[in-house]
Amino acid sequence: FSIGFNDVFDQLEKASKQLQKAATYPPYNIKQVKDNKFVIEMAVAGFGKSDIEITLEGNKLVIKGHATEDDSNPEDYIFKGIATRNFTREFKLADKVEIENAEIVNGMLKIGLANMVKLQETIKKIPLTSK
Repeated sequence: FSIGFNDVFDQLEKASKQLQKAATYPPYNIKQVKDNKFVIEMAVAGFGKSDIEITLEGNKLVIKGHATEDDSNPEDYIFKGIATRNFTREFKLADKVEIENAEIVNGMLKIGLANMVKLQETIKKIPLTSK
């Protein structure tokens, strides 16, 4: 068992499972791209850069989308399958995780995360001193 440190991937996985139960919009992925780097990908089609707010509140990453008013008449649509409604998504991050960047590419919001804890040797001998 461990004391004082939770693995970043385990925390992201727990948060993912909790949020999947609570909300399904907008859909997202969490990918591990390197040993200590992760990307949260979120489908935000219809949202522009000015419609999305990303904040870090302590160790909680909060992503809010504010849908702009659609000027068209609802009767103009034969089928409307692209949802543009307000949303809030929250992810709990480990203490040593930093947000590297955030960008929108082809309707996908991508947030890069890095675990700043250096990987340690699997076995480390701790010197014992006496006084």
